[in-house]
Amino acid sequence: MKLRNSILAIGLSFAVTTGSAQAQSPADLNDLEIAHVAYVADNIDIKIAHLALGISDNPEIQEFAKTMIRDHIAVNEQALALLAKLKAEPQDNFLSQTLLSNSVKTIDMLSQLRGKEFDIAYAENELAYHKAVNDIVENAFIPNIENAEVKALFGVALKIFKAHQDHAAMMVEKVSQ
Repeated sequence: MKLRNSILAIGLSFAVTTGSAQAQSPADLNDLEIAHVAYVADNIDIKIAHLALGISDNPEIQEFAKTMIRDHIAVNEQALALLAKLKAEPQDNFLSQTLLSNSVKTIDMLSQLRGKEFDIAYAENELAYHKAVNDIVENAFIPNIENAEVKALFGVALKIFKAHQDHAAMMVEKVSQ
């Protein structure tokens, strides 16, 4: 079940290992491509959190989903403001495209579940997704970002998203009981 519930995170890992003709790994992406991946990843988590609000009756899942929406919107707003300040446009790339493609599968799978089954799948997906994204941000993106302001924003966002990962781990434990 955990494998099935982590489609998005597995797709992210697949994208990292397979690459494309333009870029072979997340470390090969430029700052504007990295910005696009982050924006897409945030929007995916926002969409999935909205799905959780619509499906789950569990107050803890509801509160977690609201936190995901609030925090990911806030980070995206900061990122968009910084891009506007820098007069830059994010650039689409293999990783953002793979994330979007895999998110459709995850949303389809989650939307078919109800009750405790949904809550477990949602919490497991959030944990796997945050682990995968946090690893890429920490080990591939931040070391390779050239613009100091963009690097600082990613550093702040990583702290928030590591807290999300810890929260998701607690949610998995709670809803699995």
